[in-house]
Amino acid sequence: MFASKEFVQQSIDVHLFFARIMKEHSFFLQLGFTPRDMDFAQQADDFRMAFDGLLRETICLSNGIVSPDVLRSGEVVTQYTLEAETVSSYLTGIPIPTDLTEAEYRLLSRDMIRINPLLEQRVFMLNQKAINLIFGLISFKTAILSRVLSCDMFTINYPLLIEHIRREAELYLQTIKRIQRGEKIDLAKEALEQELFWNRIMAEHAKFIRGLLDPTEEELFKKANDLGNKFDQLIKEAKAALEKTTSPAKVTEESLKATQEIRDFKAQGTQGLLECKIKSIIIPLLADHTLREANHYLRLLKQFKDKVN
Repeated sequence: MFASKEFVQQSIDVHLFFARIMKEHSFFLQLGFTPRDMDFAQQADDFRMAFDGLLRETICLSNGIVSPDVLRSGEVVTQYTLEAETVSSYLTGIPIPTDLTEAEYRLLSRDMIRINPLLEQRVFMLNQKAINLIFGLISFKTAILSRVLSCDMFTINYPLLIEHIRREAELYLQTIKRIQRGEKIDLAKEALEQELFWNRIMAEHAKFIRGLLDPTEEELFKKANDLGNKFDQLIKEAKAALEKTTSPAKVTEESLKATQEIRDFKAQGTQGLLECKIKSIIIPLLADHTLREANHYLRLLKQFKDKVN
C-alpha cells in the first residue's frame, strides 16, 4: 500500500496533467461536430466544463503538494498555454477559463510536506470523482468513434485521433484506479509499457501534424513525416524490448533523443502558430496540448533512464 504522502502526491501529479488533457480533448471534439450533431457538441461542452471543475479542485489541493519534477517539466503548463487558450477561445467563441492556467503558473512545491487525514480523504474523493468522469468520457468517445466508423456521423477529427484520445483517457483511468487501490508499480516493466504507449502517441502526433498542415508547408510536412517514421521504428524496438530481444536501456536512450526532437518541433510549431507564421488547420491549443504531452513523456523517460543507471 502507498504511504499517505505518496498517495496524495501521485494523485495530484496525475490529475494536474491529465485533467487538463481531458478538458482539451472535450474541446477538440466539440469543435469537430456539424450542425446536425449539436447535441454531441453540447455533451462535449458539458465534459469540458466538468473537467474544468476537476482541474480547479486539483489546483486548490496542489500548492506545496505537487512534485517539483512535475512543475519543472512543462507538462502542467508551458510558456505558451495562456496565449494558446486566449487565441483559441477568440477563434472559436468557446469560453476557456484562463484563471486556471494563471493559478497553475503560481503553484509551488515543497521538499517537506505533511499530509493530514482530511487532505487524504479529500484526495480519495477527488480520485473517485475523476474515475466516474473519465469513465463517462471514454464511453462518449467510444460512441462517437462507432458512429464515425459506421458512416453515421461526420466530424473534422480523424477516426485515429478519436481512438488516440480514448487511449489516453483509458491510461488516465487505469492510473488513478491503481493509485486509489494503493497498488505498487513494477518500475522496470512499467518503463517499457509506458515507452510503447507514449512512442505510439508521439508517432500519431507527428502524423496528425503532417495531416493538418497546409499543403504548401512542405518543409514542416517533411519534418513531421520523418518524426512519424522515427517513432514507428521506436514502437517496434519497444515491443522487442518487452519480448527481451533488445536492450531496454537502448530503447530508453533512443526514445529520449527522439522525444527531445519532437518536443522542440512542437514548441517551434506552437510559437509559429501563435505568431501566425504557419499555414494550417491546427488550433493553437492543440499544438500546446501535444507539447505538454511530449514534456510529460520526457520526464518519464528521464526517470526510466535514472533507474537503469
